[in-house]
Amino acid sequence: MMKAAEVRQKFLDYFQERGHAIRPSSSLVPSDDPTLLFTNAGMVQFKRIFLGQEKVPFKRAATSQKCVRAGGKHNDLEEVGKTARHHTFFEMLGNFSFGDYFKKDAIRFAWELLVEELDLDPDRFYATVHHTDDEAATLWAEDVGLDPSRIFRLGDKDNFWQMADTGPCGPCSELHYDLRVDVPERQSTEEFVAAGDRGDIIELWNLVFMQYDRDQAGELHPLPAPCVDTGAGLERVTAVLQGVDSNYHTDLFRPLLDRVADVVGRPYDPQAQESVSYRVLADHARAVAFLLADGVFPSNEGRGYVLRRILRRGVRHAWLLGLREPTLVRVVDAVVDSMGEAYPELEQRREHLRQATRSEEERFLATIAGGMSRFDELAPVSGAAGSHTIPGEDVFKLYDTFGFPVDLVQLMAEERGYEVDVAGFEAALEAQRARSRADRAEAGLVVEGAEGLGGWEMISEAEQVFVGYQATRVETEVLALRREGDAVGLILRENPFYAESGGQISDGGEVMGYGWTLHVEEVRKIEGRTAVLGTLEGELPGEAAAPLVAEAAVPRDVRHDTERNHTATHLLHAALRAVLGEHVVQRGSLVAPDRLRFDFAHTAPMSAAEREKVEAIVNRRVWEDHPVEIGQRSYRDAVEAGAMALFGEKYGDEVRVVQIPGVSMELCGGTHVRHTGEIGLFHITSESGVAAGVRRIEALTGPGAFGYMKERERRLDDVAHVLKTQPENLSNRAEQLLGERAELESLLDELRSVGGAGERDVASETFELNGGGTVTYRGARLRCRDADDARKWGDAFLSGGDAGVALVGADLPGEKHSLFAFVTDEVISRGVRADTLVREVAAMVGGRGGGRPHMAQAGVEDAGRLDEALQAGASVVRRILEEKGP
Repeated sequence: MMKAAEVRQKFLDYFQERGHAIRPSSSLVPSDDPTLLFTNAGMVQFKRIFLGQEKVPFKRAATSQKCVRAGGKHNDLEEVGKTARHHTFFEMLGNFSFGDYFKKDAIRFAWELLVEELDLDPDRFYATVHHTDDEAATLWAEDVGLDPSRIFRLGDKDNFWQMADTGPCGPCSELHYDLRVDVPERQSTEEFVAAGDRGDIIELWNLVFMQYDRDQAGELHPLPAPCVDTGAGLERVTAVLQGVDSNYHTDLFRPLLDRVADVVGRPYDPQAQESVSYRVLADHARAVAFLLADGVFPSNEGRGYVLRRILRRGVRHAWLLGLREPTLVRVVDAVVDSMGEAYPELEQRREHLRQATRSEEERFLATIAGGMSRFDELAPVSGAAGSHTIPGEDVFKLYDTFGFPVDLVQLMAEERGYEVDVAGFEAALEAQRARSRADRAEAGLVVEGAEGLGGWEMISEAEQVFVGYQATRVETEVLALRREGDAVGLILRENPFYAESGGQISDGGEVMGYGWTLHVEEVRKIEGRTAVLGTLEGELPGEAAAPLVAEAAVPRDVRHDTERNHTATHLLHAALRAVLGEHVVQRGSLVAPDRLRFDFAHTAPMSAAEREKVEAIVNRRVWEDHPVEIGQRSYRDAVEAGAMALFGEKYGDEVRVVQIPGVSMELCGGTHVRHTGEIGLFHITSESGVAAGVRRIEALTGPGAFGYMKERERRLDDVAHVLKTQPENLSNRAEQLLGERAELESLLDELRSVGGAGERDVASETFELNGGGTVTYRGARLRCRDADDARKWGDAFLSGGDAGVALVGADLPGEKHSLFAFVTDEVISRGVRADTLVREVAAMVGGRGGGRPHMAQAGVEDAGRLDEALQAGASVVRRILEEKGP
């Protein structure tokens, strides 16, 4: 039996022997197309080439491409586990021609590989072509020798492909394979289609012939260089070769199903109802592993939300199997075991995959029980009479309170015969977003536009040039201005001011002309140009006329500090990946003159050792004084050379690459030092969490780091002076003082236990009892470190052996006070209880309290009457004793 790994390799070897460049799979996150949720086909990485936007040194290529279809237009999520061939993650084998070969060779290659190389039965194949594509039909019949009765002509829905409403498109031809034991000699088109719908016949390979360009009017025009884009699912081809009835029963999934069975404690039975959950867990583990490895992290938006939905669907299916602990993480481990050789990034990031999966599972498990209980109330299994639609507001609560994605609620509702009010859910969600926006605006977090500056006065039509990479002070001309009183905006021909982008904040500075100065407070992009906005000192010419000459200046020391911090973020990024693992990717940043902030994907707080190691690596790179090389490259060349791109960012054909040779290479438009040595010093001030799976480091460089260190040094000197020692001896001195304190506290406890507590008596009285005997009353003020000191004093009083009552006013640190009452057993028997006494006396000082017969406690609001209350306690005790009698 040919294994999936052999099928993959045979495919690539076949096309390499026929002059195809074997390209690695691109990331599941399309690096240059934020409009596409995930890479969902082999052609995605070649899109620019197909559109004529990029030139490459090869004209034919082949790949085994990682793909995910779990969101957006291409979404197989709901069918996973229910059918034999739907998956969230799959591999697409494909060969591509960029203006090289066309239909004849594409058809020949597909047939040759499947029939001659993989030894599939030629009598089980069918081909479909577009009903207008006589050329493809002829090639199948005459060049390949396929019986014409096995060639079916279908319409646009099945056999015409286009990238978008306009642009490259063309007919496609598909190869289908008959799985039935008895293959009919002849069948109609309708019978063929029906057999495909039943799963008796499956599509194995799709050959797309991009030969037209569709214009805005919908007209088709021949492309000057027609291209070929093909795709064959590895899972389907493997299932056919291994003779199994489901992709899940191939060697791609069997190890994962076995792992699920191990965790559940029951073998996988494909006929059992619960087998759907086994298959969902096996499928979702693959998607989770590969998405995490490619830098996607669970969140509440975009790609991260799709990953969260997949994870939580997995948790729910584990729950249905009776599991109440993280389960998917163990199946993810099996994915790495079985696919780590083909995709080394899985093995390299194994620990990250484990941590991230476990963390998200635990997060959902904390709320799933409550959510399932609430769902049972909303959609009872019995299907009680009444509405069978779950209201949108309730669906929103399941989402907002219990973390149930709406599609998961829909699936659960469908299983019980209910519908979901999706429109109501979306309305509730939008209402929450509107409230959030209003709260942000009220809190001053919404930045208003600069519309108060009035209209622009155009002075010159010359092009603007950004010179900030080379200079911070230039002579320039004003191309346009906009004014309203002292508020002025300028667009400069030679502009040194950097506009906030990529985490780096905007420059400040001044623009100076004859008799006027603009103090720059904001820099922003306006219709493709950079404008500086600020407050005017002096007067501009009444009517602007060319040329309006000025000098623009960005403070050099401030810019240099910003450059230090920006280059340091690149060094920090590289150091974090070296210490924590390659799963670390940038999630955001702030680069300012006085500090830097770097957000990155990581699941756990950094240990002190990890933080120290990262800081040491960055400083070592600083002191090695590496050159910082900056240049323009094509996007593809930069990424293939290893340049890190900002997650989800859209880039043009040409990109700016900032490289520290042997250390870091990133796509970046910011300003940087020329050599790392200019950074001087790097110091991490804090590391914290900002969201699930996102950590934040704040740090200082250069003068900022030096100033921070000097301030710390000054504080140490101050502490050393107070403690009468040298800074280098502070640790020993602190330990010495703590030891002395412990000894003193032990001595104090010992003194209090024998009555030497240092209390101050406020009242003292002895009562003669009818029938003989006496009761002593004592009202005292006691200085305490805490309430325990007062209780220890009371314990000593109660164990003293004499019948008595004590009322204690405890003076605590921070000018706080409490009232305590202590009563011995003999006095309790005569009707005096500590809880009764403390409640009555506490009322005099504005407090309330309670407790037990032997000991009670109350608060004190009016400390000025505390002595008066202690004296009054004697009267309360006397009254109770007299009322009780002998």
